Amino acid sequence: MTTLTRAHCQTLDRDDPLRALREQFALPEGVIYLDGNSLGARPRAAAARAAEVVSEEWGNGLIRSWNTAGWFDLPRRLGNLLAPLIGAGNDEVVVTDTTSINLFKVLAAALRVQRQRDPARRVIVSEASNFPTDLYIAQGLADLLQQGYEVRLVNSPDEIDAAVGADTAVLMLTHVNYKTGEMLDMAGLTELAHARGVLTVWDLAHSAGAVPVALNVAKADYAIGCTYKYLNGGPGSPAFVWVAPALRDQFWQPLSGWWGHGAPFAMSPQYEPAQGIGRFLCGTQPMTSLAMVECGLDIFAQTSMTALRAKSLKLTDLFIELVEARCATHPLSLVTPRDHTKRGSQVSFAHPDAYALVAALIERGVIGDYREPGIARFGFTPLYTSFTEVWDAVEIIRDVLDSGVYRDARFAVRTAVT
Repeated sequence: MTTLTRAHCQTLDRDDPLRALREQFALPEGVIYLDGNSLGARPRAAAARAAEVVSEEWGNGLIRSWNTAGWFDLPRRLGNLLAPLIGAGNDEVVVTDTTSINLFKVLAAALRVQRQRDPARRVIVSEASNFPTDLYIAQGLADLLQQGYEVRLVNSPDEIDAAVGADTAVLMLTHVNYKTGEMLDMAGLTELAHARGVLTVWDLAHSAGAVPVALNVAKADYAIGCTYKYLNGGPGSPAFVWVAPALRDQFWQPLSGWWGHGAPFAMSPQYEPAQGIGRFLCGTQPMTSLAMVECGLDIFAQTSMTALRAKSLKLTDLFIELVEARCATHPLSLVTPRDHTKRGSQVSFAHPDAYALVAALIERGVIGDYREPGIARFGFTPLYTSFTEVWDAVEIIRDVLDSGVYRDARFAVRTAVT
């Protein structure tokens, strides 16, 4: 058995086949960044790309850049760059709008399909621990339709089987849970849903760029996700949407803006949806933010999800082992599954003073985040997280716990964003 030391971690970094990719990120000195599952780090190329859009494409190209700089086609082109990371095909993904808006689109489309197939299906099944915006969008859509739709929540993945029945229209799940890091069996749950006449909607916010995803192989129906977490697109960068080709052209989604029209510059007073995934576009895109998404995707093109997954599991295994060994006298409880097949690319520990602990760690330069109830969450991004950083982070966690500094009253003051 290998003795875990900082020198051993340095050896792991030296032998890491992905180590050169870290140099493509602008990481601040004195910071160990373990929150890329919430906001990815900045690719070095992003600042220059944003400046190019503002100074050259907007400043000199002006409105001509919709054609000359390829602005109009960018959501589709970026979608094709992103598609391999989630197991999608060419022209099956667009990068556009927000995760919440895209969820509204696909959930409305799924309910429309089911209303034609079997109008008695009026239930959307999801997890109570799903990311809240997903549940809010589902609840809001059910209220908007006023047709007897309801959202049925389960308290654990083990309850999904019993909750999905003849009254269920859609099974809406997040592939990797935002709090616990638990990863669901996409293929198995999709097969279960389809056997009962149910469509699936998958949120890939904590999956895309973090774990291998195989939408087409799993025979999923709809998927959405964001680009500002593991894909490193920048704060609030546009989300993405994927729809199974067999379902894509059955109906148009309700946010029928002109970018989703089959001939937008014909300026027809009647809406005619575009064929293919383009119909899931809506309005004019935020081009500066959209352009920076490509900087993150360019880095992914230099490696593979298999290589990233292998390093992710090594990083998270190391973190769990070190925390449990070096912080054993403190009331930390592992929330994240140990099983590799059920773990995303984050590790969460419960602690009675988790909020204060995270705040104290941030002051010491270890940036994770806090999630209710009482969870300290740490994200591991193999493109730029090193094994030595994991060692150093745990040493700081141990020191903060041993010293009790986190009990200082200032660390209990809640900030607007936790």
